[in-house]
Amino acid sequence: MSGHSHWAGIKHKKGLNDAKKGKIFTKHGKLISIAARDGGGNPDTNFQLRLAIDRARAENMPKDNIERAIKRGTGELAGEEIVEIIYEAMGPSGIMMLIKTATDNRNRTVSELKSLLLKNGGKMGEMGTAMWNFEQAGSIVINTSGKDIDEVDLLAIDAGAKDTNLEENSLTVFTEPKDLQIVQENLQKNNLEIIESGLVFIPKTVVELDPETKIDYERLLEALDDQDDVEDIYDNVSQKEF
Repeated sequence: MSGHSHWAGIKHKKGLNDAKKGKIFTKHGKLISIAARDGGGNPDTNFQLRLAIDRARAENMPKDNIERAIKRGTGELAGEEIVEIIYEAMGPSGIMMLIKTATDNRNRTVSELKSLLLKNGGKMGEMGTAMWNFEQAGSIVINTSGKDIDEVDLLAIDAGAKDTNLEENSLTVFTEPKDLQIVQENLQKNNLEIIESGLVFIPKTVVELDPETKIDYERLLEALDDQDDVEDIYDNVSQKEF
């Protein structure tokens, strides 16, 4: 199994810039609020909230910001309702894309996405344009630095992994969506460090890009990353391209 979110890669390159603008904290704050609204404000009993908080802490989001986001979600603080929407799109040369957003204004978000896509060689798709080529899975990234890779892989399989994918200093463990929490807890019982965890979309078939298309697509990804409501971007581009 292979699959990835380009948000992770862009976040690494642009994190400092986004942090200065407060954008990255805004993105995490929305996800925390949504998780708290849907499952309550206690991360001990709300697994999705715990995941959202862990991702925010990994980006050094201040504790006060996290607590305010939780209170907005539970209704203790006033604020516009935030909803998650996944838009289907086509990138340059027909790349299939899923753009996950968190927004308090659907009209603004869809208008801005359409404009960004058109300016960068893509277009918004109708329902079903791209989703058919993706399946949802749980994804858990484990830090393998200084560890025996084969041993970590076996521990992941014993923990309930559906598949694994080895990268430099990390192992991504894929699970059935419903098994994400139990597999993560099993891995943590073996003292494995979890770098990131959450639900992702995996492409069933992938494409390779020619050099010109790759440049155009990277430009589109950068533009989408600068849009405040975009949280994650999934595509069917071969992992070796990035």
